[in-house]
Amino acid sequence: MTSPIPWSDRLSTGTAATQGEVVRWYQETREGKAYVPTMVWGTLQTEAYATVILGRVVEFLGIPNDVPAGVAKRMQRQQVLYDGEHHYHVVLGEQALYTNIGGPEVMRPQIERLLEEAGLPSLTLGILPATVEVEMVPVHGFNIYGEDERAHVELVSSSVDVTEPSELRLYAKAFALLSGAASYGDDAESLLRKAHSYWAGTGPQG
Repeated sequence: MTSPIPWSDRLSTGTAATQGEVVRWYQETREGKAYVPTMVWGTLQTEAYATVILGRVVEFLGIPNDVPAGVAKRMQRQQVLYDGEHHYHVVLGEQALYTNIGGPEVMRPQIERLLEEAGLPSLTLGILPATVEVEMVPVHGFNIYGEDERAHVELVSSSVDVTEPSELRLYAKAFALLSGAASYGDDAESLLRKAHSYWAGTGPQG
């Protein structure tokens, strides 16, 4: 079953309640996968990066402004990286390292955070190079929870939960192709350091 939920309904009281739901999803799911092509995965975001992201959500959708509460929930969610009970395989598009969220003063520490956390036992982090060939058409970002039990997709107007087995098989196939083309280990670190150099010296200063 595929069930879209309009953001206007889901975020009608602000961001904190939905972020609380996401905390629960992550706490209850020991294994997860995520493909995030153009921004940093929420569970690896710094507080400053998350503040900019949620602020833009509030402004775009015209919902109640509870950004500090929403950010606090997002930071709480990150504890799953350190409790020794969870594992996440995450593929970031190389573009995610360059999408300007808050300028260099936000992006530099965010890339540093990725470099620091890349070696966590709870995390397998891949970077999909911008020029690598992937044997599928370009797709939106998505999360897969558990043993391919549910996929979650965020669209402009709504979020979608996918539970139909035939659809889930396609999401699992897509993740296998994307992760298979991604760079890991030293190669991923090289891409991260290249991005850090960009934001540290040659990126936009405004």
